[in-house]
Amino acid sequence: MRHFGQIAPDVRKRLFHQEPCFFTADSPARLLSAALGATLYSPATRPSLADDILKQSARGLVSMVLCLEDSIDDADVPVGEANLVRQLTDLEKRSDDAPLLFIRVRTPEQIPDLVRRLGPAVRLLSGFVLPKFTEERGIPFLEALTAAEATSGRRLFAMPVLESPDLLYRESRVQTLEGIFRAVDKYRDRVLALRLGVTDFCSSYGLRRGPDMTAYDVQIVASVIADVVNMLARADGTGFTVTGPVWEYFRVQERMFKPQLRQSPFLEGQAVELRQKLIEHSMDGLLREISLDRANGLLGKTCIHPSHVLPVHALSVVSHEEFTDAQDILRPERCGGGVMRSAYTNKMNEVKPHRAWAERTLLRAEIFGVANEDIGFVELLAAGLAD
Repeated sequence: MRHFGQIAPDVRKRLFHQEPCFFTADSPARLLSAALGATLYSPATRPSLADDILKQSARGLVSMVLCLEDSIDDADVPVGEANLVRQLTDLEKRSDDAPLLFIRVRTPEQIPDLVRRLGPAVRLLSGFVLPKFTEERGIPFLEALTAAEATSGRRLFAMPVLESPDLLYRESRVQTLEGIFRAVDKYRDRVLALRLGVTDFCSSYGLRRGPDMTAYDVQIVASVIADVVNMLARADGTGFTVTGPVWEYFRVQERMFKPQLRQSPFLEGQAVELRQKLIEHSMDGLLREISLDRANGLLGKTCIHPSHVLPVHALSVVSHEEFTDAQDILRPERCGGGVMRSAYTNKMNEVKPHRAWAERTLLRAEIFGVANEDIGFVELLAAGLAD
């Protein structure tokens, strides 16, 4: 697998100063946690699930969740389980090109049961998504995953979803976050990333953000994201990758506010029609939220529509300016600290305070690549859509 691998080699060469690296489901966890990118959710009941996985993989998807929880009716769980096992068994015989696959379960007991029923097809599985995660609720899931891993001989990761009301409510938030940290720290080697369940957060207050607003415009949600990053995503070696919240919209019939995409980048790239298409499909709000995710310490994003995948990946590519700054900050001769003017002569790079940012930036550069000096997100989007 590699990001933007679906794009022709000559086009990639034009777009990238440093092309994205190759990786597999057996790559180091540190790399995989940053490489998840746009994680597409699909109900496990879909009759064409195996075909859907291959189709989306060919379009550039690298991680996918097959959902047995909120996306299907309670009564459909047995049917969903049977379909999932049947589809993955079929996929295992047909292809070795599947993306990173995770199953979102409802109960701990489903984990060993599904691993047993999958048989040889378990080799396609990278792990499980654990819903409504707290310390008390989450430990049984993590214990079940550990046991299933030992039985199958397959490395399996957990991706807990932080969506419990206890995490949202002010009076219980810190205690809940402390408990979550104890649980995931105990099973650190098996926790690939933490996912935010913002839809559940909003439901606790009867809220739903519109297509003109990001999660960060809903203050109660923004406050939870800030506290999750504060306590669970620190850059001191104790933190975890935290992924961005789901974007619920893929087409808007009527707008209340002006589009949030500036015209100039699209005029320069001769991509006016692309701008209009993004606005019509509510992508301007998505692009803004992705930018805010990254500014607030989140990496990757939960997606419910294939059209969201490319924007997430395009905005994850490291710019040539970011790459140059990160390399300058991490030069061995500067390990003692100091301040310098950036190579682009437009900012200050202070070695010690910016070191953690630079390290994260170079990891992202390895996975998503570095754009050429004259390439921006418009060109990356246009190339992906044209493929």
